[in-house]
Amino acid sequence: MRTIIVNGYMYPDVSPDVLTATAPNLTYLSMFTYGITAEGNLIQLDDSHLIQGVKPYGVGPLMVLTAMNEEGGFDNLMAHEVFRDAEKSERLLDQIEATIREKGLAGIDFDFEYLLAEDKEAYAAFIRETSRRLNPSGYIVMVAAAPKTYADQPGQLYEGHDYRLLGEAANLVLIMTYEWGYTYGPPMAVAPLNQVKRVLNYAVREIDPEKILMGIPNYGYDWTLPYVPGESRAEKISNTEAAARAERYGAVIQWDEAAQSPWYTYTDAEGRVHEVWFENNASIRAKLNLVEEYGLAGVSYWNLMYYFPENWEALHSMYEPAKITLPNASAEGSAAAQ
Repeated sequence: MRTIIVNGYMYPDVSPDVLTATAPNLTYLSMFTYGITAEGNLIQLDDSHLIQGVKPYGVGPLMVLTAMNEEGGFDNLMAHEVFRDAEKSERLLDQIEATIREKGLAGIDFDFEYLLAEDKEAYAAFIRETSRRLNPSGYIVMVAAAPKTYADQPGQLYEGHDYRLLGEAANLVLIMTYEWGYTYGPPMAVAPLNQVKRVLNYAVREIDPEKILMGIPNYGYDWTLPYVPGESRAEKISNTEAAARAERYGAVIQWDEAAQSPWYTYTDAEGRVHEVWFENNASIRAKLNLVEEYGLAGVSYWNLMYYFPENWEALHSMYEPAKITLPNASAEGSAAAQ
């Protein structure tokens, strides 16, 4: 059975039961999120319980670094200031390295979204310098990238991420192949397989496939119909709740062949019609098949706040999650997947 890298994201307020049940299935845990200030200082995360919760299972805890403002949105101007200022960049990198060593982490996962197009080279250069500093001691550098289908794809989500540069700079690149169906959009699969494959077809031309982690969503959405652009807001639900809701309302689960995803409609007690798209064992297997088809390093889940047994059953029937040996904070080590 092939061994692959399995990563997933968690917030510090995850249920202890979910953390304990999930940890054995992982290679890395991306802890969301550390932050930065406009001066290039690192904003810490209270993640000690996450770190201690996964280490006994051969799982490497990763610092997730974002440029989020106080409202929880990505601040591209703050990122611009840091990446364009050598003194601020050096300060941030010093603090990243010190924190990783002090906490005994496996490395770092960069998740800078909505970057300015003019900052794509500076961003990649910062990641490259991080790799140069951390890799000799065995720490890993990962970067999350928007789901692009061609190099010059327009849109603020895409323009600051250069696949080729990021692939050269980092050890692993997570392609965020999810959120086609999203909170404010029309009803559709969160990660339709036909769209995921379009992204991977481009990604493997620009990035070594053995560096790529394919993103998988661990949730679904429930839309109240009719969908009204600019007004409708879908409810985010766990895949387990989606299946239970179908049973509760006597809904017949349908299968979309192109998206390779399940969906259904139901009418609630107030007479409102709903449309639900989610993941099940079959849709997860369809996605996991792409790891072998494209020769990818593995997968990464956004996010693991819900425990979804069917996902792990599917994964373990097809692959073995890699385990790591954490680097020694005071000596040379190896964080490469064993």
